[in-house]
Amino acid sequence: MTGKGGVGKTSVAAATAARAAAGGSRVLVTSTDPAHSLADVLAEPLVDEPTPIAMPGGTGRGNGALHAQQIDAQTRLEQHWGAVRDYLATLLAAGGMEAARAEELVLLPGLDELFALIDLRHRVASGRHDLIVVDCAPTAETLRLLALPDALRWYADRFLGAGRHLARMARPLRRNGADPSGGVPVPDDNVFDAVEQVHADLAAVHALLQDPERSSVRLVTNPERLVVAEAMRTATSLSLFGYAIDAVIANRVLPVEVADPYLERWHGRHAEHLATLREAFTPLTIREAPLLRDEPIGIDALLELSAHLYPDGDPARVLHDSVPLQLSSDGDERQLTLVLPFATTDDLEIHRHGDDLHLKVAGVRRRLSLPSSLRASEVAGARLEGGRLVVRFRAAVPAQVGS
Repeated sequence: MTGKGGVGKTSVAAATAARAAAGGSRVLVTSTDPAHSLADVLAEPLVDEPTPIAMPGGTGRGNGALHAQQIDAQTRLEQHWGAVRDYLATLLAAGGMEAARAEELVLLPGLDELFALIDLRHRVASGRHDLIVVDCAPTAETLRLLALPDALRWYADRFLGAGRHLARMARPLRRNGADPSGGVPVPDDNVFDAVEQVHADLAAVHALLQDPERSSVRLVTNPERLVVAEAMRTATSLSLFGYAIDAVIANRVLPVEVADPYLERWHGRHAEHLATLREAFTPLTIREAPLLRDEPIGIDALLELSAHLYPDGDPARVLHDSVPLQLSSDGDERQLTLVLPFATTDDLEIHRHGDDLHLKVAGVRRRLSLPSSLRASEVAGARLEGGRLVVRFRAAVPAQVGS
């Protein structure tokens, strides 16, 4: 779940997990948010491994159980990226940079949160949980995080290809007294192995998150003008990267029974912004959670909140089927359709480069690797209509050679 930052978003994630566990599911709620709000909301100390959370009356109906985890992103970074970090720091230090400064520069912003996503992939593969609820960082950080796998894949492909080959050529020459690298440190196999493993893990977690049958995103917003506008931009960016949204949750809605004249204008504003959400996000499910009498801290309060969020029962049920990216045929053409809600032609740039389609929507860029079935085809045109970008492809015409 992502959206408006702070404890409100985290409360919705924890309430969703608690509701599912109370219904009999084995649930893990985890967080990639470095603010560590999840432990505060549950009123339980959390560590890097799943911690059991006591439920009222036992562990829940049936065989349900709730576990929570606050991922130690720094530990994950050391585990997955330590060899690469050390090599890059050595490389910069060989160029004359101070060692401490070199170590700072080789860590990309968001890299530690990225390894938290890799941990998610391993949790899913373990089969120990029926549902995993992820409390993501606030919107800007989450979008940066979800865009990183595409960017790192481009660099990893090149590093693992030519880089490993050149390093293997350089090592025996260096041992024989020659130095084709000009004194530049040559990475050994453990560096390439680390990059290769991260590359494989990223591909797997990317596939998991983009599979609407296995995962979906729920946007959490407050009924406020700026926050609703942010939610709309977020929906466009998430769709650009192929992540399916199945619901929008309006949190902290002023209850109708609160009739104090001082709050009359707030009632009107909330009604206005809720109407905007329903109109803008149709056909997505819109759920509302009222502003409760007290902060939803602890399992009992979270279960109260969950009753408003999921009055019809199972919070694990997909609330709307959404496929952000589809491939279809139309006569002798193939069409690639990408859902881009709220995008306009003024926001959109698109061009083909090799086997990739480069997209820029409202300042957010994505390099989309084309399916193998389209790589030999030419772009015949594109149109944006009804919140969908349709790119048409047709078979390339062979060049005619004159006699």
